[in-house]
Amino acid sequence: MAIFSRSKRKSPVRDLTMGVDLIGEILNRTDQEMADMPPVNIMLIGKTGVGKSTLINEIFRENLADTGIGAPVTPHLLKITKTGVPLTLYDTKGLELSEEAQRMVQHEVVGLLKEKDLAADPKEKIHCVWFCISSLSRRLEKTERIWINALALQLPVIVVLTQALEESGTRELKEYIEQECPQIRACIPVIARDYSIGPHTLPSFGLKELMLTTFRNIPDESQRAFINAQRVDIDKKAELASRWARRFVYETFAVGFIPIPFADAPIIATSQVTMIAKITAIFGISYDRAMLTSLVGAMAGIGGAVVTGRTLTTNILKLVPGAGTLVTGVISGSTAAAITLTMSKVYISALREVSLREYAGERVLPEEIRYLVETEMRKYMERTRK
Repeated sequence: MAIFSRSKRKSPVRDLTMGVDLIGEILNRTDQEMADMPPVNIMLIGKTGVGKSTLINEIFRENLADTGIGAPVTPHLLKITKTGVPLTLYDTKGLELSEEAQRMVQHEVVGLLKEKDLAADPKEKIHCVWFCISSLSRRLEKTERIWINALALQLPVIVVLTQALEESGTRELKEYIEQECPQIRACIPVIARDYSIGPHTLPSFGLKELMLTTFRNIPDESQRAFINAQRVDIDKKAELASRWARRFVYETFAVGFIPIPFADAPIIATSQVTMIAKITAIFGISYDRAMLTSLVGAMAGIGGAVVTGRTLTTNILKLVPGAGTLVTGVISGSTAAAITLTMSKVYISALREVSLREYAGERVLPEEIRYLVETEMRKYMERTRK
């Protein structure tokens, strides 16, 4: 599913300053943000049956391993991608076969890594390796040890101990791998999905640690794509979105400080639309135009302040000779920054809730999201007044 499902129905939400369709503008800018976002490329290595597909589907959105979307790169390598998800996975197969087959897989992997490393486009480079070993095997094979150590000299390698159902055996295997493969970035036991044992259920664990460790070990330019693609840590999405939003808060303060009557509102409105598109791209939520219309429509009271409340309290002051450029600039800039900050907080809170509901298999109705936005808006506006 694409990030947005566009409708031909004209949106009633329009910006009073710019005179354009806000929803269409946000959709277009979000599409551009996604197109410009450098993808994150991860190689998965492990035998069939170690739980790679389950791991992929529990960490990333859109159930990548179940889509059937995969292009053979070599006889033993499959490239997995999906439109709207800035992620490429290279999955190995055949490691459970004969030694000859294992050597062929290794040869193909080494060839692909060399090809991507020499690629002119940096978007093609492999950023990280997840080497998956089943904890139930209780062993690290000699070929695996050699391969892991060789790969760790070229790329960040994270050993993922899947199916970590038995604590003591998993701990011993982890310690042994860390001793035999000292160059790896981490060895992380995981249970990708809740596991039922008779009347008892062993809850999943390790996914957030794997996500955070990967995030810290990939290039900065690919981190935003990784946060977009993953679904195990919604707070990380909100954290990254908040960091980006602060840039727009500073920007709108600087624009609002300009002592030119009525000249800054269009620039501020453009900056706020760009901010919303940037936040939307970071979260990577699948929803339709009606949902976005509800979100932006409920926030119209804040956005409208750019051309109503700000006009009355700041632009008028700019026309008064005795008011002073510095004083009115501070008032204008602070007002613009406060509006932008409130918009960002409300929007991030709303998308956080949408994410939690969506990944739980639920759908948030437009009426629900409007109520959520309006509630959050009142809360943040009250804080701003204080």
